[in-house]
Amino acid sequence: MTTMTETSARFREFKMPDVGEGLTEAEILKWYVQPGDTVTDGQVVCEVETAKAAVELPIPFDGVVHELRFPEGTTVDVGQVIITVDVAPGEVLPAAEPVAAPAPAAEPEAEAPKGRQPVLVGYGVAESSTKRRPRKGAEVPKQAAAAVQSELNGHGGVTPEARPLAKPPVRKLAKDLGIDLATVTPTGKDGIITREDVHAAAAPVAEPAPVAAPAAPAEPVAAPVAAAAAVVPGARETRIPVKGVRKAIAQAMVGSAFTAPHVTEFVTVDVTRTMKLVAELKEDKDMAGVRVNPLLIIAKALLVAIKRNPDVNAAWDEANQEIVRKHYVNLGIAAATPRGLIVPNIKDAHEQTLPQLAASLGELVSTARDGKTSPAAMAGGTVTITNVGVFGVDTGTPILNPGESAILAVGAIKLQPWVHKGKVKPRQVTTLALSFDHRLVDGELGSKVLADVAAILEQPKRLITWA
Repeated sequence: MTTMTETSARFREFKMPDVGEGLTEAEILKWYVQPGDTVTDGQVVCEVETAKAAVELPIPFDGVVHELRFPEGTTVDVGQVIITVDVAPGEVLPAAEPVAAPAPAAEPEAEAPKGRQPVLVGYGVAESSTKRRPRKGAEVPKQAAAAVQSELNGHGGVTPEARPLAKPPVRKLAKDLGIDLATVTPTGKDGIITREDVHAAAAPVAEPAPVAAPAAPAEPVAAPVAAAAAVVPGARETRIPVKGVRKAIAQAMVGSAFTAPHVTEFVTVDVTRTMKLVAELKEDKDMAGVRVNPLLIIAKALLVAIKRNPDVNAAWDEANQEIVRKHYVNLGIAAATPRGLIVPNIKDAHEQTLPQLAASLGELVSTARDGKTSPAAMAGGTVTITNVGVFGVDTGTPILNPGESAILAVGAIKLQPWVHKGKVKPRQVTTLALSFDHRLVDGELGSKVLADVAAILEQPKRLITWA
């Protein structure tokens, strides 16, 4: 969708783009720029969190930041303007603002009601003595100033000392930037606060978050998310808003659990030879520069098992009542991040050699931990591996990712007594659990896949003979 529109020859708007696949909103996590900062085409101006991941947004033009429309922690709909940029900062600003109503000295665009004088917004109180407009440079009588203030504030009888003079668009700008108008020095005619005055007051502010103003505690500006989760000493409970990645996970898991009939099978296997292979690969010069661990061998074992049992790599099309068999494997790896569990996948993992797969796994994990996984990296998965063993857990019953047919859970690898060649010996043992969609995968097929993975981990040389 288009994310940029030209509001004038000078100012341009940047709208919240759809950074995923059909997403409707995103939360602004952090602003990297402030009003008055110079930006260049392609420069990252903010970080947002969608229902899938945290994404950095670059600005598509050069200029000077004119206005940030939303503070950090605000959830913004796709298509809303989030920042405006002055693309011609050397030009002189026009005398009148585009959104402002006529000033007192200007000719009114419409005929004023009988006996009433046009003011900044609407019309003031009826005249009693004269109908002449004040001359340029003439001092505005106190009664007229009070009328102007009353119209601007929308409250009758409010004195100029109660609220500073400012037009509604300027008040909104001040609220969005967290500026208390009582602290702004007006430079406009008759003591009116202009947009430039607000920007000047906002320039030294380090954070765009709203500042609580004692004179206006009722103005609702969204606070950062962290504040909502702050623990109050002595409190018996804490409420945390469910949004972004965690909200999407919850919805997906509920949908998966109550849509696909899950079946889970388990097998405990001696992986001593696999652990020896991992140690040997770490010393192999062909694997230099990549991370080698048991997950690498497990991933390769699952890919070989899928090659031997291709029907397991499928999806259920509810709308068309069809089974869609995939001739490629996008291997998902569940990753725990500060923002929740995400499942990026390695595209066309079935075509990768062992060194290539090791490099892909390393890049996937580091990107996920840094919170930089893109929505595209999490789309289109076909099967998934979740390694619960890193938490010391023996096994589990994993829930399918929507649109996938199987997920393999890997438990902790522990030294246990095991019967090996007729004798009880200490061996490296783990438990695997395979959950699958029983509409697509029956018990025989699911058992074959799980048995093949276990056989490869017990005898890794099968990676060569079965591949």
